[in-house]
Amino acid sequence: MSAPASGFPSPVGSRASTSAPTSAELLDFVRRTAADSDLVASLPLDPEGRTWVRLEGPRGSEAWLIGWPPGTGTGWHDHAESVGAFTTAAGSLKENSLAVRLPTDGWKTLELTEGVDRERKLATGQGRAFGRNHVHEVLNESPTEHAISVHAYYPPLPQIRRYSRTGAVLRLEHVERPEDWQ
Repeated sequence: MSAPASGFPSPVGSRASTSAPTSAELLDFVRRTAADSDLVASLPLDPEGRTWVRLEGPRGSEAWLIGWPPGTGTGWHDHAESVGAFTTAAGSLKENSLAVRLPTDGWKTLELTEGVDRERKLATGQGRAFGRNHVHEVLNESPTEHAISVHAYYPPLPQIRRYSRTGAVLRLEHVERPEDWQ
């Protein structure tokens, strides 16, 4: 990954309320932020690695503006106990996800049953919200075009669990903490 950019203004953010934002509120935030064409255009893009900048999300949430070079992706992961949302601000992204609740701790390898795989194509302006422990991967499958997206999570990411997948077998590979990506 490329080094994070800095110095971007917060497009939206309010700390007036102390209640936790819902995933629907996070989705509204990422949609409004993705519609800020000046902010989206200000993200430096790297031809080989993802770029990102942290934004202030609503009511203490964590938000990111992310640039995706052609052919890049996240790999399988989850956001632990955080709820979240993301919207494609430019280009197109694909999300593969699992429609199953996984155990949160105490396992290294799981065999998935048939019918748990979901696939979504998210063109510019399209997004989705998700709940806790949502396992997915996000990909820019374009061979030539960058994509840009806006993501928000609450509570701010305590960890990201990374997985590998071979057929129906999902394996927990490692856990990242905030100091690993900030």
